[in-house]
Amino acid sequence: MPEIYGNIHSIESCGTVDGPGVRFVIFTQGCPMRCLYCHNPDTWSVNESVQKCTVEEILGQYDGVKEFCKGGITVTGGEPLVQTDFVTELFREARERDIHTALDTSGILFNRENTAKIDKLMEYTSLVMLDIKHIDDDEHKKLTGHSNKNILDFAKYLSGKNIPAWIRHVVVPGINDKEVYLKRLGGFLAELHNVKALDVIPYHDMAIPKYEALGIEYPLKGVPPLSKEDAIKARDIIISAMRNSCSKSK
Repeated sequence: MPEIYGNIHSIESCGTVDGPGVRFVIFTQGCPMRCLYCHNPDTWSVNESVQKCTVEEILGQYDGVKEFCKGGITVTGGEPLVQTDFVTELFREARERDIHTALDTSGILFNRENTAKIDKLMEYTSLVMLDIKHIDDDEHKKLTGHSNKNILDFAKYLSGKNIPAWIRHVVVPGINDKEVYLKRLGGFLAELHNVKALDVIPYHDMAIPKYEALGIEYPLKGVPPLSKEDAIKARDIIISAMRNSCSKSK
């Protein structure tokens, strides 16, 4: 079997916001989404000149810092599912070494009609961190350029297979911060049986200098960052809607 190479944008040791514990974080190259608030536009292009790494090369780097990254390995992006074969092989080798594996994904490439590769990947995935950008399909298309139907279906797939999931939701003023959307999201999450955590992340505009350096116009220029207080309020609305939905279903 020929050796599989991953197209890697960058690697960060000692990450603290990419899963449980302190983690070794791999940013893959390539993403079909064009989220208006994306803070890694340099990971979009599949053809960008990047590092090509083997699984052994990456695990060799991990071994050099594993005493500091005891939480495990997280693969993010970009969109890791662009390189499902590589991530599967990486996670397979990691699990053989008893390393916790987390997949940070939008789920955009999930296809219910053909789940063979995802099924294999999930065998070696300890945790999925699923980004749900917007619960409303039309608004999701405006925000990301894509429908959310595959994403929500992926969430249901994970629940059906009882794969532990952390839901991540970036709240952007004037886009998905309306109470009606937050309640709908909570109602949807109440249908899932595998959600271990909910991270409501306040929108920030710290990526503006990166866009300027790349010669790309920042789509949300003028949109103010969301305060931590408003993020907490948004999370409370989602959690309350989850609880209400669960109580009605009993």
